[in-house]
Amino acid sequence: MAPVSKTSTPRLGKVLKRAFFARDVREVAPDLIGATMLVDGVGGIIVEVEAYHHTEPAAHSYNGPTPRNQVMFGPPGFAYVYRSYGIHWCVNFVCEEAGSAAAVLIRALEPTHGLAAMRRRRHLQEVHALCSGPGKLTEALGITIAHNTLPLDRPPIALHARTEDVEVVAGIRIGITKAVELPWRYGVRGSKFLSKPFPK
Repeated sequence: MAPVSKTSTPRLGKVLKRAFFARDVREVAPDLIGATMLVDGVGGIIVEVEAYHHTEPAAHSYNGPTPRNQVMFGPPGFAYVYRSYGIHWCVNFVCEEAGSAAAVLIRALEPTHGLAAMRRRRHLQEVHALCSGPGKLTEALGITIAHNTLPLDRPPIALHARTEDVEVVAGIRIGITKAVELPWRYGVRGSKFLSKPFPK
């Protein structure tokens, strides 16, 4: 994937509709790599995600619906936003049919749109550090609990399909203590914008 340019903005692919997410979460997750995520026009290219499914204990939906995770049990194509460790927000995309309670956690972006806003929100200039983690990217894009349950194909959120081929790699998910053996983390091979490199 080409590095971020200060003088040009990558072209956007077709808009991803909610139907895109009505599939197995392990199919949707790698297909999101290389797509562009924008919130009020600010965002970038998705370079790292993780898939979660209600059948495995790392998923918030594993023990059934709660007020916090209720949106996961609804139809696909909506945002699930939650507070992690009481510190930062994380954003997920709900997948599969209603009741399945599967979602993709967005872990890292390559910033391409609205860098000035991201730098202001994150209080730093280094482009590689703006969105290199799930809490960092939500801060950079201004995502809060107010975005929970919002549709992914209507403002303020916009998702665009990738416009070029990317080499997607898979590995085990990070930052969890259960179901750690599942290789459901996906990313762009060699990207400098990942939260953590994939093993070679």
